[in-house]
Amino acid sequence: MNDKELTNPEDWIAEHGDYLFQFAFVRLRNRAAAEDAVQETFLAGFKALDRYDGNTPVRYWLRGILRHKVVDYIRKASREIAVDDSEGKEILDSLKFKAFGIPTQHPPEWKFDPEFAYQQKEFWEVFYACMSNLKDAMGQAFTLRELEGWSTEEICKELNIKPNNLWVVLHRARTQLKSCLEAKWTTT
Repeated sequence: MNDKELTNPEDWIAEHGDYLFQFAFVRLRNRAAAEDAVQETFLAGFKALDRYDGNTPVRYWLRGILRHKVVDYIRKASREIAVDDSEGKEILDSLKFKAFGIPTQHPPEWKFDPEFAYQQKEFWEVFYACMSNLKDAMGQAFTLRELEGWSTEEICKELNIKPNNLWVVLHRARTQLKSCLEAKWTTT
């Protein structure tokens, strides 16, 4: 018996809703947008149920649909957001960075062990909260690069920015995430 024979769209919300919401929320950092994306995913899945072959579990089939919904949302939002180039000027002014794209300073060590933290359920709650504090452009760039694995070229094309601007945005995002995680996780 394949997964198609076990599929009942009436059970999708109970069985997959939380998983899909978490997947969308981490990437969109906006509760309403994540809820909308999950709703659209369920609707698209229901409409395409006749094309579902049952070779993969329903959860991962729905996640594939959701991934496209998330990317569509990011595309739409990126056209509406102007990226602020004024921050991070100190990095761009560095000769090494201008010449080679290499920052002149290495980031300080973490105040906690990230490898251990990733295994803790509570850490991810703090991570999601910190992700939601990033500005839209920063969060989108970070999500596409670190969570979706897009290349620099793909992200620059999607967000309509230049590679050096992307590097600055990613640097800011990582710095802000690190500061937030260290402040909130070490006190947890």
